[in-house]
Amino acid sequence: MAFDKSDLRSTLPAGAATAPTPERFSGSEHVQFRDLAPAEKADGVSTWYARGQNFVVGYTELDGTVSFSRTDQPDEYVVLLADDELGATVGDVSVSGKTMIVVPPGDSMVTVTGQGRVVRLLTTRASDIADLAANAASYTERHENIPEFAPWPEPVGGYRIRTYDLNVEPLKNPPFRLYRCTTFMVNFIDPKQGPRDPSKMSPHKHDDFEQCSIVLAGEYIHHIRWPWTTNKANWREDEHQRVVAPSVTVIPPPSLHTSEAISAGTNHLIDVFCPPRADFSAMEGWVFNAADYPAPQAD
Repeated sequence: MAFDKSDLRSTLPAGAATAPTPERFSGSEHVQFRDLAPAEKADGVSTWYARGQNFVVGYTELDGTVSFSRTDQPDEYVVLLADDELGATVGDVSVSGKTMIVVPPGDSMVTVTGQGRVVRLLTTRASDIADLAANAASYTERHENIPEFAPWPEPVGGYRIRTYDLNVEPLKNPPFRLYRCTTFMVNFIDPKQGPRDPSKMSPHKHDDFEQCSIVLAGEYIHHIRWPWTTNKANWREDEHQRVVAPSVTVIPPPSLHTSEAISAGTNHLIDVFCPPRADFSAMEGWVFNAADYPAPQAD
């Protein structure tokens, strides 16, 4: 991994870097919603879907009111209010502004009002939602190098509606704002102005999980490189994929990757992991709601 020494990611445990390189790889996924008709459309509400191996992203643009209902939802799911002009009600809980809402399993109704963007994160156990993904056909066969999904331990005090402020101060360096639940970890990074300094990229890899990068504003180039193995038939070309908001990119393991903001205006990308990342969770103070959601016990 290549991080600047001032970036605390340079102190992440290095054990994973010695993992053996697999022989077969899956490709990346780039779903640019502006190129697609909405999967669901009503007055003032348009929704698109994209998926990874374990998760589905629902992206909604809203001007008015929309309700998201779930019946017999098998596990926790996440609703992100990405704009301060939005408010939401779930049961007897009401929130406003940029907020992460964790909705417990079972039956639920989330009603969102205002103008802005809503991101829902569900595991592929919600098969009705997974089937709506624009790239669902890509996952007809299981993607390589990703273990079977297993949720993290139940939250302290049991399942209930939990909400987290996405306007709180992030970490200093890296400027992350990390929350987790039993199914997801969300890194709600702040928007940035202008292009990324090309002399300060951060190429790195993950050995056994996908990274989902959701571009909410601006333009990015996702740089992705796969390992060379002894079997040339399994080699893949490098990618330098330009995406424009709103978009979802799923980066497969164990590819080397980094994302470069290129718009002269506002660029905003958030990262999602399903299940939560163990390495980030192991860093003291990184996960803001760690007291609510215990990490699995080490074997």
